[in-house]
Amino acid sequence: MQIGIYGSDTTDSAAKIIKKILDDAEIESFTITAKSKVKQADCILVLGGDKGVRNYFHRSFDSTTPVLGISEGESSGFLAQVDLREFPSYVRILKKQNYTVEEVPRLGVKIDGKNVYPVLNDVAVFSSKSAMLMEHTLRVNDEEVWHDNSDGIIVSTPIGSSAYSMSAGGPMLFQDSGVFEIISVNSLDITRRPIIVSNKSSIQISDISARLHCEVVLDGLDRYKVNNIVECTQFLPPAKIIRL
Repeated sequence: MQIGIYGSDTTDSAAKIIKKILDDAEIESFTITAKSKVKQADCILVLGGDKGVRNYFHRSFDSTTPVLGISEGESSGFLAQVDLREFPSYVRILKKQNYTVEEVPRLGVKIDGKNVYPVLNDVAVFSSKSAMLMEHTLRVNDEEVWHDNSDGIIVSTPIGSSAYSMSAGGPMLFQDSGVFEIISVNSLDITRRPIIVSNKSSIQISDISARLHCEVVLDGLDRYKVNNIVECTQFLPPAKIIRL
């Protein structure tokens, strides 16, 4: 069995701890950096909690290899469910591959016609300055759904529905529901409600404008300036997350 270990500079000490635990269990392992090519592995251990897992899948790694997210000194999340201190108790399960693999949907994103990395949680479009209205048009499968003035708009996957979109009034989605949700945040139209669309849908946010420039926020991590249009579609293959 071969296991890859992925982390950042801030997780070097944790990576050494995990490698020693795997060595003691006679499991072959190797480390992965942001610049390295992934070798063939049975699974990848990703350090850094939910943020580390998102960063891993934002890279151009092979997403067909299942990933186990590990948190360090923080509460477990939806993507990283194993705490570093508890990891030794899970080694036997990993060695026997006695776990399930959940396929987590991802969103492919284009900003003004240019592809960026796929996201696990959500795509948010807002004015670059808070508390400033943004105008936009939403189309699903080339059909106009609304033209709105609001604080912004969020497109969320099922796993992202428990994050930013929920705080903005969106519902929680079952992970295997096969849908995405779209929320107009604090719309001036008091009748505006979140909508649920098939994950086979093509989602287009266009005619984007505000007094200052607008930005696309991917998984709450990176910001990109947008001039006019954001397109979201299902990205394949899905991410594979190990559940113990």
